[in-house]
Amino acid sequence: MTLRERSRERLGAGAIVLRGFAVSDQAALLADLQAVVAQAPFRHMVTPGGYRMSVAMTNCGSWGWVTDRTRYRYDSSDPVSERPWPHMPASFLNLAQRAAAVAGFSAFVPDACLINQYKPGTRLTLHQDKNEADFHQPIVSVSLGIDAVFIFGGARMVDKPVRVPLQHGDVVVWGGPARLRYHGVLPLKHGHHPLLGERRINLTFRKAA
Repeated sequence: MTLRERSRERLGAGAIVLRGFAVSDQAALLADLQAVVAQAPFRHMVTPGGYRMSVAMTNCGSWGWVTDRTRYRYDSSDPVSERPWPHMPASFLNLAQRAAAVAGFSAFVPDACLINQYKPGTRLTLHQDKNEADFHQPIVSVSLGIDAVFIFGGARMVDKPVRVPLQHGDVVVWGGPARLRYHGVLPLKHGHHPLLGERRINLTFRKAA
């Protein structure tokens, strides 16, 4: 294990970056990702305000996060196919639980994985993850592919966020007092990853129900 793979960076109480934590799992993660996307392809969802999201999304697990002109919500079925979301692969679940345990959340059992696909120029504006039933459960976010800059704010939208550069294999975990902190991703710069090309894949694990 390299020095980077052992590195841990605290972002405040309840929040940590685990540098390179997912690198050793990349082969299984990417193979299982391909199987998930074959069943539930990426799509650009529309917000209640009518905004087409620049980030393409899909889900796996018992629940999937979706948005349309009505509301943000979790749904047990893919609204495109009207079938249940693909099962969460064992490689996904194992990684999420190991990362959560390192961050101090040993009882984490996610039932939803939101999968985001970013390309150069795409971004995710500051927001809170608050559609989940239990805020005592953490969020585990896995970065794969080209570099990104994660912005991690405070409990209010007006709080100035810190910029956290993320590389392939980095995992961010936040929960406890950090669970409802605002966060997002700055517009991605051009880059190329040997396994994913000009893409960044983000796996975000939650306990939705």
